[in-house]
Amino acid sequence: MSKGPRAKTFVFLDLEATGLPSVDPEIAELSLFAVHRSSLEDPECDESGSPLPPRVMDKLTLCMSPKYPFTAKASEITGLSREGLGRCGKAGFDGTVVRTLQAFLSRQEGPVCLVAHNGFNYDFPLLCTELRRLGAHLPQDTICLDTLVALQDLDRAHGHGTRAQGGKSYSLGSLFCRYFQAEPSAAHSAEGDVHTLLMVFLHRAAELLAWADEQALSWAHVEPMYVPPDDPRLEA
Repeated sequence: MSKGPRAKTFVFLDLEATGLPSVDPEIAELSLFAVHRSSLEDPECDESGSPLPPRVMDKLTLCMSPKYPFTAKASEITGLSREGLGRCGKAGFDGTVVRTLQAFLSRQEGPVCLVAHNGFNYDFPLLCTELRRLGAHLPQDTICLDTLVALQDLDRAHGHGTRAQGGKSYSLGSLFCRYFQAEPSAAHSAEGDVHTLLMVFLHRAAELLAWADEQALSWAHVEPMYVPPDDPRLEA
């Protein structure tokens, strides 16, 4: 697969869904932080030298009511349920969500790189499924970076593979604890996890930016998680 163009904006992404891939999940919460490349190339730091999140960011967080129920485990982890989202009057992943997402991305200087942790195994394919179901698309020059893949690759290149590190976990929470000696806040909410993802990225921003320039893949290479059923919610 060919690499994509050099990104000008990085959009950090996380979603919460109704379950694992085996149950054909639906997105119930979607959060994105858009950060310009210039803020990642020269991040501000606190007195201890730890990076600070950029002051200027665009943020988008949306909740939506799925057509089918959450698995018990997914509901326990996320604190979300179809009934609770329904009581709040949330519609599903429909045309309004698509147009809002497309408008959010169009406000950013392109090319845009979507960044997700374990993105190629979960977030990107599921988002692709929801968009395909509605016949919707992202900008053609959109590219993708999976920080799980990137950080494992970088550590192997430095001779610090998972075995060399004693089998240390590459989960997002474990990486945050390792880099910042603290627990991440608001885990398993989409917005909380995006903040954690951004901080993990900032900790190794120079390496990850260089990796993205060489290894990020076009969104066109992302395949749907599953074949979406006919569900004409685009008109909603």
